[in-house]
Amino acid sequence: MNQRFDLAIIGGGPAGYVAAERASAAGLRVVLFERRELGGVCLNEGCIPTKTLLYGAKTYVSALSADKYGVCTEGASFDYGRMVARKNKVVRKLVLGVKAKLADIEVVRGSAVLQGRSADGFEIMTESGESFTSQNVLLCTGAEAVRLPIPGAETALTSREILELKELPKSLAIIGGGVIGMEFASLFNSLGVEVSVVEQMDEILGANDQEISELARSVYAKKGVDFHLSSTVTRIEDGVVFVTSPQGERQVVAEKVLVSVGRRPNVQGIGLETLDIQLNSCRGVAVDDRMRTNVEGVYAAGDVTGFSMLAHTAYREAEVAVNQIVGVPDRMNYNAVPGVVYINPEVASVGLTLAAARAKGLKVKELRLPMSYSGRFVAENEGGEGICKVVVIDSKAEKCPTAQKLLGTQYADGQVVGVHIIGNPASEIIWGVSLALEQKMTVDGLRKVIFPHPTVSEIIRETAFL
Repeated sequence: MNQRFDLAIIGGGPAGYVAAERASAAGLRVVLFERRELGGVCLNEGCIPTKTLLYGAKTYVSALSADKYGVCTEGASFDYGRMVARKNKVVRKLVLGVKAKLADIEVVRGSAVLQGRSADGFEIMTESGESFTSQNVLLCTGAEAVRLPIPGAETALTSREILELKELPKSLAIIGGGVIGMEFASLFNSLGVEVSVVEQMDEILGANDQEISELARSVYAKKGVDFHLSSTVTRIEDGVVFVTSPQGERQVVAEKVLVSVGRRPNVQGIGLETLDIQLNSCRGVAVDDRMRTNVEGVYAAGDVTGFSMLAHTAYREAEVAVNQIVGVPDRMNYNAVPGVVYINPEVASVGLTLAAARAKGLKVKELRLPMSYSGRFVAENEGGEGICKVVVIDSKAEKCPTAQKLLGTQYADGQVVGVHIIGNPASEIIWGVSLALEQKMTVDGLRKVIFPHPTVSEIIRETAFL
């Protein structure tokens, strides 16, 4: 029997379940298809489980260094099995929470494939043979970890598989020094595992501020992490990672190998070809700023677009798509999407770095302060390092024709276009400056914001007064 809906959502991750909630609240009849667990990669094998384990590791490190704060914790130890058990409990609790939110929504377990379009709407069939018709479709099929096309790659772990380990390896080689790779490096290094990071670029953490990336690497090098930059992995053999670099070939020996070199949008096997849905340069589903594909009535949100693969981006994209369907004016803005690296110390950023702004032809300057200018930071981070950087439009900067054209049209003098922080708890501060960027605030506007004292967030205000 064919069932009819206003909106069919394929994928129950952050984009999918948020879209289902919002659409149902707006009065649409919604069906949600999910082939695995509700919550997607983020909740089941990404953001939440990794942050739960990282917090356990951070607590252990804090116990080891508690004497700096006058607290005696001699003999502090950890039980990795119990940490994993707690991680699983947290995930189960949050998955149940998502299920509860979707209690009034039709949830179909199993794969769903677009079959084309009829006079009644878009036709969808599940792997069990059930058929559905919907006036609109939202693609939220997410992404999967990329495996290296090299000999021996099949023996390496992905970010999902490494979370299933019940015992710690004695040594770990991580291929890829991006956000995910460095978070796992932080986790295992904190728990006493010998960690090596192999990165093809000349610095870790990709597009983050260069100086902050260097500082993060320096911190972890002091903690014992072995970094191999500007290095390419050619093969993996019996726990040996063969690496080539300008200095020649090296071998990195480890009990376990983790490949963390990015994620690929899940666009295969969902029937895109039946509607000639176009892909973009990221090999994800191409959308506009209203999350519309080239096919009227078909939308996409989350990692499947291949653009900003972050759960919080997916939430907002889903809301934009649903608003478009129900006729509420809305557009997606990627200029103020924050990013966080949950290492210790944390790295958080939003907007453009100084280098990226200048590459766009903008006239900018950088205001910067050590995190030690915050009294709260000094009180809670004995010996801790950190920097806060605020990038602002500067009409007095060296003349640039492109920037001169942009200034006064897209940007105001003194407008904040980027903020970059390394230091705890950067993750809990960055949302405020994301709002500042969203509202196109100037540095003068930041100076007028009353920050609570004493908080680490005051570093933003202090930096603004430079």
